[in-house]
Amino acid sequence: MEEKITGRAADRVVRVLAQKIRDGVIAHGAPLPAERDLMVEFGISRTVAREAISALSSQGLVEAKPRHRPVARKPGFDAAMDATGSIVGNLLLQPGGVWNLFDTRILVEASLVRSAAEKANKHDIAALETALLANKAAIHDSDLFYQTDMQFHRIFYNISGNPVWPAVHRAYVTWLAPQWGQMPRLPERNKANFAAHAAIMDAILMRDPDAAEAALKSHLMQAWDQVRLTFGDI
Repeated sequence: MEEKITGRAADRVVRVLAQKIRDGVIAHGAPLPAERDLMVEFGISRTVAREAISALSSQGLVEAKPRHRPVARKPGFDAAMDATGSIVGNLLLQPGGVWNLFDTRILVEASLVRSAAEKANKHDIAALETALLANKAAIHDSDLFYQTDMQFHRIFYNISGNPVWPAVHRAYVTWLAPQWGQMPRLPERNKANFAAHAAIMDAILMRDPDAAEAALKSHLMQAWDQVRLTFGDI
């Protein structure tokens, strides 16, 4: 009975605080009331207050860090992706987990580059050209090349104007970072990746969605071959 009562009490706190965050009463980035204040306001125990904060965190409405007071997060697609991060992290530890996630990235980006080849406007093209030039300039600086590589791919997620896709790109980068961060970064490999980016760009400039998709898939499968050489099948 005590457990059920505790659960109902936490649910009530979650409902009230979630509504305040959605309405902006508790602003994005603002700290939540201290545990003691929540205990007084709602007439609850410290255990119930912590249970409520944990539930809000799992919903992506609160960012909780050790030794820091939890802060509110405005509901959005980034928050939704962050809320699934721990689940995805566990899935990646399963056999084939990293490939399964990377395979979804290939499917998503193949569709996005096709769309870019068909619909990219002059501003999108300019953004891609700027990113490609930065990527070329960074070939001999592998850390910078990694950043410019991500930026080039990020633009495809931005072109549609759908806010879901940039959040998906950010999630892919975050979820795959532990593997990508351990990859050997050599100028020769950077040159090959830049050449692949240039091929994708050429296909988009030619307004050829089939060629853009083929170049993208070839590029990402080559990237995956490098992952397998480093880690084996993961």
